[in-house]
Amino acid sequence: MAFLADVLSRVKPSATIAVTQKARELKAKGRDVISLGAGEPDFDTPDNVKNAAIEAIRRGETKYPPVSGIVPLREAIAAKFKRENNLDYKPEQTIVGTGGKQILFNAFMATLNPGDEVVIPTPYWVSYPEMVAICGGTPVFAPTTIDNGFKLTAAALEKAITPKTKWLVMNSPSNPSGAAYTRDELRALADVLLKHPHVWTLTDDMYEHLTYGDFVFTTLAEVEPALYDRTLTMNGVSKAYAMTGWRIGYAAGPVQLIKAMDMIQGQQTSGACTIAQWASVEALNGPQDFVHKNKAIFQARRDLVVSMLNQARGINCPVPEGAFYVYPSCEGVIGKKGPSGKVIATDEDFVSELLEAEGVAVVHGSAFGLGPNFRISYAASEKTLEEACIRIQRFTNSL
Repeated sequence: MAFLADVLSRVKPSATIAVTQKARELKAKGRDVISLGAGEPDFDTPDNVKNAAIEAIRRGETKYPPVSGIVPLREAIAAKFKRENNLDYKPEQTIVGTGGKQILFNAFMATLNPGDEVVIPTPYWVSYPEMVAICGGTPVFAPTTIDNGFKLTAAALEKAITPKTKWLVMNSPSNPSGAAYTRDELRALADVLLKHPHVWTLTDDMYEHLTYGDFVFTTLAEVEPALYDRTLTMNGVSKAYAMTGWRIGYAAGPVQLIKAMDMIQGQQTSGACTIAQWASVEALNGPQDFVHKNKAIFQARRDLVVSMLNQARGINCPVPEGAFYVYPSCEGVIGKKGPSGKVIATDEDFVSELLEAEGVAVVHGSAFGLGPNFRISYAASEKTLEEACIRIQRFTNSL
């Protein structure tokens, strides 16, 4: 009898964590490495949020919290959805987890039975299909292309839905592509979903506040109220408020689903860190000027990276609407020979040769389900990004 569970044979490790760890190891050996693999803002958490956490400690807010979250945070979440998304949720329709990952995992664990299908547009965040597999479901990939901006079309969604479909996962703005859906694009998808009442939608809005130019963010339940009763709207404080290490994600949806997720979380981790929850109350209720300031900085970085990558031989980098990633195609260098003498046959070969030759760590696109591409996180200083892009240009010119 095998000791480890069979499910592990269906699950792959996170490629983004793996490349970040490899970059750390090379740096520890003295290599000059620029790591652009991790999806983490380089800004510090705002002082008002830090102070709220310190005050919570001083007040003695250090006991076990309710499983679904402290009441002030659930109230702040409901107020945020009303204020920013025109969505009416009561606090009892919300839940707080240890990061967005736990929210997603709990939702799948609470709803998936063997054979249930989850539609996931490609490219996708690396953890979506692995979570579905762990929870006994079957990921079904709906393709997008660079020509349609890496966005799911109504026709592709219709084709992916079967009688076994339980969820559609929507991530806008997207990790890894940065693609964000307009109201009209969501309207077209909503029209398809209205024809299939057995399909629920999990909207991952973690990058909501990071959209650029004139783009206006909307979420699916806001566009089509008829989908409200079968939508779980997920968000968190990690990206917009530079609070990745605080590990707070949240969601709102039908009470029946929230109660099921609460039951699972109660047997899994119980409530998220109380101190981090009080900090998150301040993040959601407090001044938002920090968010707008950082968004402008991210936009300038995006424009720099897109411009410089499109000057690299064989690279085609579209302009993303949001998040802090670009997802360029490296199709133009496939088949060329790298400095080591190895022929670059895949995007994984490309990023491996790039790291070895120039010390730039990025993530291969096939890890996100669509290649030949690679993902760069531009959550780094302009100086760092400029040096990284110079190295990529030099690398592609050497092929």
